[in-house]
Amino acid sequence: MDQSDRYTGYALAREMMETPSIIRAFDPARANEPADAAAEKGKVLLTGEGSSRIFPAKQAIRTALELGVGPAIHTEGARQAARYDLSRHAVLLASNSGRTSEVIGLARLLAESGNPHRYALTANEGTVLESLCTATIVLACGTERAVAATKSVVEQALVYESLVRRIAGTPRKVSADELAGAFEEALSLSIDAEIVRAAAAARTIYFAGFNDGVAEELTLKTNEITRRKADFLEGTYAVHGGEEVMDPGDLVVVVDPVPEDTEKFLDVLVRGVGLRVIAIADRDTPFQTIRIPGLAEGSPCVQLAAGWNLLVEIGLALGVDLDHARRARKVGNDVESARTG
Repeated sequence: MDQSDRYTGYALAREMMETPSIIRAFDPARANEPADAAAEKGKVLLTGEGSSRIFPAKQAIRTALELGVGPAIHTEGARQAARYDLSRHAVLLASNSGRTSEVIGLARLLAESGNPHRYALTANEGTVLESLCTATIVLACGTERAVAATKSVVEQALVYESLVRRIAGTPRKVSADELAGAFEEALSLSIDAEIVRAAAAARTIYFAGFNDGVAEELTLKTNEITRRKADFLEGTYAVHGGEEVMDPGDLVVVVDPVPEDTEKFLDVLVRGVGLRVIAIADRDTPFQTIRIPGLAEGSPCVQLAAGWNLLVEIGLALGVDLDHARRARKVGNDVESARTG
């Protein structure tokens, strides 16, 4: 995707292109209060629904595990989390609208149980969620106009990463300018027309990769942006049974393929099934590869940008209305609708 005139009519593409400036302006200190509470409690739960949880929470968990320090960090959807004993957790509840019914329900339960460590993460002020939490972080990105959330996903991830790094006492090695520049480059790459044609024609687009939210978030965005069927295959799931239902009309996108696994993917998927496999990576791979800038840290954000780029190109190739889904709603389950429905 580039910034040419053919994208200016789409709120989704414009909002994607605003993300680098959000990265540059982000203040990590905004996560200090919940980070300090999480450090005190020793446990933190990151909850939300859909895009407000998948990449932000799972990327934070990966960061914490790689650093090897900090509190125990968990993530669950709000309905499932409501069944847990969270009395010893600091809980961050993410909802851009501040009206997501599942999240509101959990916040209310936490308030009624007397848990004082309830932190809202939202793009709006004066929301129902804010009224139920002890403190609120309002995202600087503002309300998104398209159905598919993009720039807010990255800002949420920055908040959670800052929380983890404050607790660990380990600042990111890559500067905000470097990360924003790499993100913008990945978002503006020219995608090979052959890849776009193959993806647009695919029956199902599978995303394989780490359980850090990138491939899983791109799976959701494939549904919202391209209207194509998609599935997330964690790790080597694609070659441990998933191949049974694949056919040559499908496409597999491997995000940051593990070198030790590439021969297996080639043997089972390319030679065995006869389908096309492409990669998103900062290096050459045995697959047709969308090359992104390499960074010492922050690569998952850049991988996400390249995936957005690809999905916009697919959507345009299919003539999809990028801003208005047929069934998906901006607020998946609005608390007001839940009350009146």
